[in-house]
Amino acid sequence: MTIEVTGLAKSYGKKRVVDDLSFAVRPGTVTGFLGPNGAGKSTTLRILLGLARPDTGTALIAGRAYHEHPEPLHMIGALMDARWAHPNRAARAHLSWLAHTNRIPAHRVDEVLDQVGLTPVAKQHVGGFSLGMAQRLGLATALLGDPSVLVLDEPANGLDPEGIAWLRGLLRALAAEGRTVFVSSHLLAEMAQLADEVVMIGRGKLLAQGPITDLTSGASTDEVMVRTPHAAKLHALAAQYGATIAEAPAAAETFVVTGISSDAIGKAAADMGIVLYELTPRRRTVEEAYLRLTAESVEYRGNTRLIQGSQA
Repeated sequence: MTIEVTGLAKSYGKKRVVDDLSFAVRPGTVTGFLGPNGAGKSTTLRILLGLARPDTGTALIAGRAYHEHPEPLHMIGALMDARWAHPNRAARAHLSWLAHTNRIPAHRVDEVLDQVGLTPVAKQHVGGFSLGMAQRLGLATALLGDPSVLVLDEPANGLDPEGIAWLRGLLRALAAEGRTVFVSSHLLAEMAQLADEVVMIGRGKLLAQGPITDLTSGASTDEVMVRTPHAAKLHALAAQYGATIAEAPAAAETFVVTGISSDAIGKAAADMGIVLYELTPRRRTVEEAYLRLTAESVEYRGNTRLIQGSQA
């Protein structure tokens, strides 16, 4: 089931939060939703889940708005706020109430508790849960109706490294079953391991959409780390091919070469008798691509000069 956002716009007062935004999220993939603070991600997700109304445009799931689905929890699982459950209600009671009021089989309660690892604390009050445990309960809530579509806002927030690895495996397994998984996150290194595709926005506008591999390759140039005792010959080689070369900081005999592939460097070096101790191609990371694409969209920036000044 596809998520389709078309011409979406939303303003609060004079501030345009979402601005003519269009994208699609396909089933069978994990799609990351990225953007700086204030980019409009949460507002977009709220509109998608029927928690806010757009000024113009549509946000549809399987061709319908959220409120048009007769039993939405059976089709769409969502996690927007892990702390919304009543603090004096036990985890099992919370899920049982949701199952009963949404005509979800009672056996699903124990199944999802086991799936997220909360069976040992199922009778404990939610108010005593850590943030990571609350996130697991929120995920159990999203999975309760065995939905075909998952919309998750920062689901890894509060999870420890083991929990993040577990979440990654869970979401990838759900996508492999043909489900649509749409995940908002600020954890770029994790998103690089998790997502098949990304939707990146800034100031409410679409900045990029597509496979995460295209994001990194499209935002980068070839960079090759080369270590050699023949610095002069390496400089001549770079000049011959119109490449640029720079010394790597604090690394003797190591250089960064751009504008020529590692294969070409290796072949040319062999032809010229240049000994190479290292020849490592490098692509920019998801974080570097993200920072480049969102450079003009960041609204809140810290000032490191204040820190440096206080240490003087």
